[in-house]
Amino acid sequence: MNFLIKVAVNAVALWVAAWLLPGISFGDGKFGSKFATVVLVAIVFGLVNAFVKPIARFLSFPFIVLTLGLFTFILNAFMLQLTEWISGPLGLSFTIREFFWDAVWGALVITLVSMVLNWVLPDGVDD
Repeated sequence: MNFLIKVAVNAVALWVAAWLLPGISFGDGKFGSKFATVVLVAIVFGLVNAFVKPIARFLSFPFIVLTLGLFTFILNAFMLQLTEWISGPLGLSFTIREFFWDAVWGALVITLVSMVLNWVLPDGVDD
């Protein structure tokens, strides 16, 4: 159950980022509907954040300390860009036009939306 809630939060955050930023978009890929594309990209995004982000955070720790945490936004944008790169071969139509502007702003929007949704959703949901 907890996994489904996290996927739903990621899906809503990704959809809001695509809605607000013209450089991030979902199209109708092989899976037909835009809803299915958003949910599947949210699953890919969750897996990237679960497996790749801890390694990237560990390796970039000196930059995070040097920039007083601001490098975390670049790291989050990289995770979003990596999600786009993985989604392409999977047949998911998820595009980001430019890394710096679109991916960094998208990462910021996704972080803010996820924070708000995690505040609203109840804690302690058991599997």
